[in-house]
Amino acid sequence: MREQSGHTLKSAAPLLDKTRSALHRVETGETRPNVHLVKSMMDLYDQYDPHLLDEVRRALQPPWFRAFGVKGTGAYLAVETEATRMSEFSVQLVPGLLQTERYMRALFISRNSDEEHVAKSVAIRLARQRRLTSEDHPLHCWAVIDEAALLRQIGGTDVMREQLQHLVAVADLPTVRLRVLPLSYGAHYAMPGAFFILTFPDPTDPEYLFIENLNGTVHNEEKDQVEKGKIAFDQVQSAALTVADSVALIKRMLEAQPWTTPY
Repeated sequence: MREQSGHTLKSAAPLLDKTRSALHRVETGETRPNVHLVKSMMDLYDQYDPHLLDEVRRALQPPWFRAFGVKGTGAYLAVETEATRMSEFSVQLVPGLLQTERYMRALFISRNSDEEHVAKSVAIRLARQRRLTSEDHPLHCWAVIDEAALLRQIGGTDVMREQLQHLVAVADLPTVRLRVLPLSYGAHYAMPGAFFILTFPDPTDPEYLFIENLNGTVHNEEKDQVEKGKIAFDQVQSAALTVADSVALIKRMLEAQPWTTPY
C-alpha cells in the first residue's frame, strides 16, 4: 500500500508518528501493529482493506495454546496453527494427530513421569487433533505409517487395540489420508527416520520441513531441504499400500492380535 501510494519509509514514518525502523519492522512482520495504526496507514495511503483489519485483530488475540500454560512463542504450535496440510512419514510411532488419548499418555509417561507435564501434553495434542474435524479451520493429515509402528506395543495390548481401531475410524475422515508402508517393501529413500512437512494456504509461504530427534525438532524452510523431504515423502507414499489396503491390513492386525509375543 505504501509503495503504491508513492510514499517511502522516510516520508511515511513521521506522518504515522513512527521512526523509519519501527515502520519497517511492522511491514516485515517483526512487530505486530494495532488496529489504530493500520487504520492510520490506510488513511495515509488512501486504501482500505477490511480483511487486513480482521487479520490485525486476530493477530493480537492470545494464541489458543496459551490457555494450556505454554510459555514463550510456542513456535511450532504457532506454525502448525497456520498450516492447512501435514504430510507425515512415521516410523516408530503412530502420528501424533492420529493417536488415542491412552496411547499418547503412555508415550508421554515414557519420556517424563511428571503427571502435570503429561496432562498438559495430552491436552495440547487433543486440542491439535480437533482441527481434523474442524469446519472453519481444518488441517489435512496425509500420513504414511511404517508397519513397524503398528506392531510396537505402546501402553499394552488394550491400548494398542484401541489405537488400531481408532486408525480405522479416522481413515474415513475427509481430512485424513492414511497409508501403511509394509515391512516387506524393504529399503527406501526415507530410511533415516520420521519427518513431516507443513503446507500453508498462501502459495507464497514456504513449506516447512520438521525432523524430530533426541535434541528436539529441526525446523527447515530452505527450499532445497524441503524439496528433499518432499521427494522422500513422495517415494514412501508411492511405495505404501493404498488407503483401502492399509485399512484392511490394520483390520487383519486387530483380528490376529500381533502384539502377543511368545517370549
